[in-house]
Amino acid sequence: MQNLPTIEIQQFLFHEARLLDEHKFEEWLDLFASDFTYWVPLELNQHDALETSSIIYDDKTLMEIRIRQYSHARAHARNPLPRTVHSISNIQIEKEEEACYKVFSNLIVGEYRNAMQRTWYASVEHKIRLRDKSLQIQNKRINLINSEAELDGITILF
Repeated sequence: MQNLPTIEIQQFLFHEARLLDEHKFEEWLDLFASDFTYWVPLELNQHDALETSSIIYDDKTLMEIRIRQYSHARAHARNPLPRTVHSISNIQIEKEEEACYKVFSNLIVGEYRNAMQRTWYASVEHKIRLRDKSLQIQNKRINLINSEAELDGITILF
């Protein structure tokens, strides 16, 4: 499987989006490699997550905590649970190295919560590896187009 078909990677991204929309966060987390990073930069063209603040910069442990807190019955972000629709487009795939692909896409997320609807726009970069005949997310970077603006409480995962 050296030349992984584009359709397989596209279906993987669509599956990831569906898990998020269905609030299947533990299954979503299973898509990630054990040493992954999940990054939402604060600044346009930010090159390093550690040189300045980020909106989110999580590894597996921090993401597990985030999901556990988010899933708690008394969590503010859960009452009521946001409804989302993730729409992915303009998928471009570049082979980085053996069994490793850099995937670029555009993301639109519609969110409805507390009688308010919001729309999020982002460009997304995934680093996806093929391990044991399955795809895993090594890194995910979500570049919100309004990252430097005042963000009124992000209650969803991208």
